[in-house]
Amino acid sequence: MALPKTYRAFRHSKGNTPTTLDLATEELPSSLKSNEVLIRIHAVSLNYRDVAMMHGTYPVKIIERCIPASDCAAEVVGIGSEVHDFQIGDRVAPIFDLNNIDGTEEERLVLGGDVDGVLCEYAVFDRNVLFHLPKHLSWEEAACITCAGVTAWNALDMPRSKGTALLQGTGGVSMFSLLICLGAGIRPIITSSSDQKLDLAKAIGGSDAVDTINYRDHPQWEEDALRFTNGRGVDVVVDNVGPSSIAQSLSSLARRGTVSLVGFLGGFDVDRFPDTVTPTLLKSATIRGISVGSKIDHQTLCDFLSEKDIGLRPIMDSVTFSFEESQAAFDHLWDANHMGKVVIKL
Repeated sequence: MALPKTYRAFRHSKGNTPTTLDLATEELPSSLKSNEVLIRIHAVSLNYRDVAMMHGTYPVKIIERCIPASDCAAEVVGIGSEVHDFQIGDRVAPIFDLNNIDGTEEERLVLGGDVDGVLCEYAVFDRNVLFHLPKHLSWEEAACITCAGVTAWNALDMPRSKGTALLQGTGGVSMFSLLICLGAGIRPIITSSSDQKLDLAKAIGGSDAVDTINYRDHPQWEEDALRFTNGRGVDVVVDNVGPSSIAQSLSSLARRGTVSLVGFLGGFDVDRFPDTVTPTLLKSATIRGISVGSKIDHQTLCDFLSEKDIGLRPIMDSVTFSFEESQAAFDHLWDANHMGKVVIKL
């Protein structure tokens, strides 16, 4: 396949937030370093982090005119002279944090923020930050793994987890958590303010395999979680809301359970944190901050999906966008009308 000299990429516009996406033309490198791999990107999936950055509500700085997005599925189209673990045509993706190979990194280097992301047609990466994607997934499905998938994997404390998990909402991390629960034999309880989304979640897992709670109709949702578990409580909460929900998350836990903090949909107001020490002590509970995972985690999740390939496919929103419609994809995610992962197809 003849490679072009230039390729298209979207970059954040200059100026005050909310920013927009500007289409840019980038030059393809004329040669690769010995350890580099050139990939052609076929699909990109978005995370709430991506749109929060665009709207100035994400609590980190991003580089000027950054190429957004961290999650993609790609094909190897060029390799350096010392690359032996990847071949032309392999299906790959880069890990979320380029410094996190084995979980011992001291400083983060995250795609789509600290460095340019993957909302582009081609990209070059060091071979050490790439992992092999499951062969049975489509490009669009495979693009959902990097951030949401690995976050869900770690939030559920896989592969050690068992019992019951409470999943907040029906966004990308929660729906990937649902997928993992169904494959691992963990009983999922999922919350939403939409009965339609809850019905879809039940349809995915089977009406007898998934418990649901409409938190708008049942604002004390921790009581429903206790009822579903016969008063025992859940083993893990995948908490996407943050400070405003931590008290209820702890109340819904079984003894020695875990609250995995993965999101901030309820905002970053730390003054809204209740007394977490007392219930944590009384239940011998654990509160964990989750920040995606290592390359080892990425590949372990892919191996799990490959082993459980019958019916275990990442859950995508009903609307898929073209590369030219990338701005509309960001707007769609920001409007929160999606269920599962919002995907851009190149």
